[in-house]
Amino acid sequence: MPIQRLIPDECALLVVDVQDRLIGTIHEHELLVRRVAALVRGCSLLNIPILATEQYSRGLGHTVAPIASAFPTGTPVFEKSRFSALTDSVSKQISQWRRRTLLVCGIEAHVCVLQTVLDACASGVQTFHVTDAVSAGQPDQIEPSFARMSRAGSIPTGAVSALYELMGSCEHPSFKSMLPFAKSIIGPQA
Repeated sequence: MPIQRLIPDECALLVVDVQDRLIGTIHEHELLVRRVAALVRGCSLLNIPILATEQYSRGLGHTVAPIASAFPTGTPVFEKSRFSALTDSVSKQISQWRRRTLLVCGIEAHVCVLQTVLDACASGVQTFHVTDAVSAGQPDQIEPSFARMSRAGSIPTGAVSALYELMGSCEHPSFKSMLPFAKSIIGPQA
């Protein structure tokens, strides 16, 4: 059985519903925002396409500023009402980019992220769920969600691990530029 890997030319980053009016209820939300923003910046540096979704933005607001400001110009942000972010518009964008792998981060682990990953796996898209860049308002729901994603075929990874795997080598032209993002993900040591 082949081992699934993150390959830059096959990968896109999907940021699920990290929105203004929802973020304050999320477990360790400041850390989550910092990690997602760093992941966005790192993927942008590696020319990996990024897309985002917003669940009912009229009620929940838009993507939080630290993440939205990290988006490269022209990053598509899709409004949705379904819990799964794998809407027709999102699927069409991924197909247009000819991407077969999704790196998924965002909120909430047990609702929108889980349903997105399940739908992606069911449609034949390989997913990697970024465990340290996914959270929920109910922390006890996170691990069961990760277990279900893994059983469906998604591969758990961390933000730093994903960025380094996408570079492949310290000889990558973006390696030195990536170091600040990796350090911001790790954060200050206790």
